[in-house]
Amino acid sequence: MQAATTREKGHGRVERRTITTTTWVNAYLTAWPGVAQAFRVERERTAEGVTTVEVVYGITSLTRATADATRLLGLIRSHWGIENGLHHVRDETFREDRCRVRRGHAPRVLASLRNVAVHLLRNADYPTVASATRAMNARPDLALAMLHAPPSNSA
Repeated sequence: MQAATTREKGHGRVERRTITTTTWVNAYLTAWPGVAQAFRVERERTAEGVTTVEVVYGITSLTRATADATRLLGLIRSHWGIENGLHHVRDETFREDRCRVRRGHAPRVLASLRNVAVHLLRNADYPTVASATRAMNARPDLALAMLHAPPSNSA
């Protein structure tokens, strides 16, 4: 077993994350071929004097040689940062969770179109996706011009 802990302060809260990894359960996880490690992450968060604890379990195909406990904890943290950032923009700016489209390929198509819109709006000359969206709503000609603009050389 391996363990690692991180501690962060910011936004009026203190967060402590502890991961414990193991390989001895791999033989029992036959439903997941390629599993290399199982892990347990405990997140303790204190904000305004109130402490909450969340425990999650997971598996990964990354071996200990590729990702020890410290690296795995960082990878998990960065994954959620990306996930939360994109979801927050899609939900708050485009109201994705309120969308009533549920059948066939339409939900996936709409999600893809929202991702394209987020990408285009992030590359526009506005401080946020929300402010770019407001500008495009007020002046649709700006949105059309952005769609017809030559692609930039940045990746």
